[in-house]
Amino acid sequence: MIDGKTKLAGVMGWPVEHSRSPMMHNYWCKVHGVNGAYVPLSTKPELFEPALRGLGAAGFRGVNVTIPHKEAAMRACDQLTDTAKRAGAVNTIVFENGQIIGDCTDGTGFCDNLTAHGVQISGRALVLGAGGAARAVVAALLDRGCEVIIANRTMERAEAMISALGEGEAVEWFDWPSLLPGCSLLVNATSLGMHGRQDMDWDAALIQSGPNLCVTDIVYTPRETPLLLAARRRGLITVDGLGMLIHQARAGFRAWFGYDPQADDATFELLADSLR
Repeated sequence: MIDGKTKLAGVMGWPVEHSRSPMMHNYWCKVHGVNGAYVPLSTKPELFEPALRGLGAAGFRGVNVTIPHKEAAMRACDQLTDTAKRAGAVNTIVFENGQIIGDCTDGTGFCDNLTAHGVQISGRALVLGAGGAARAVVAALLDRGCEVIIANRTMERAEAMISALGEGEAVEWFDWPSLLPGCSLLVNATSLGMHGRQDMDWDAALIQSGPNLCVTDIVYTPRETPLLLAARRRGLITVDGLGMLIHQARAGFRAWFGYDPQADDATFELLADSLR
């Protein structure tokens, strides 16, 4: 029951109806016996900053930020963690002593998901995409010692990301399949394949992949994207994006509600059932 002592958090997006975060965080509140509530906050882009500051003033512990607000959130924060600065975006905010403190947990969540699936993070990684989520992933991989190649339809965006991060290599979009033989990891950080769209011939693109390539997609709707289906047909290791959603959420829950939730089977099943 919500009362005057309930700890409040939520997710700001436009739209936000698709988010599974409220289901996950409220489940964790129940598991840990927390008097807390996590709510969806549908926020128009032009109203984002006043809405954010209003939530802090109203007593919210913090919020997650999703599309299209991650870069606006970075500009609105009073303080940024080093991780957020390197990622160039914010997805997790804590309100503390009148300050808006921004962090980015996407990169850590991505790597934690791979590790949980027994994937060793090393060698050469090929990342498709140069948006906000891609930069967080690239930064995390670089910080773990990987050699990273970025392929994006707009070469200038990939080059800008490399310039901002200080390392990495950009290649033309249509060249990336030829680079697979030397890669241990392929990451799709684009919207290609979202909602099961057949917008690319992934089977043809993966022809040159080596037998030990791990293929992962940050999209989790559907869990098995066309890319992952094509990789599975080739017998490659695959990791879907649902675990990234769960792992990136843990730091926020700790900060807002004071407990360390686990990325356990029950949490996976709860979210997986909602996606079927």
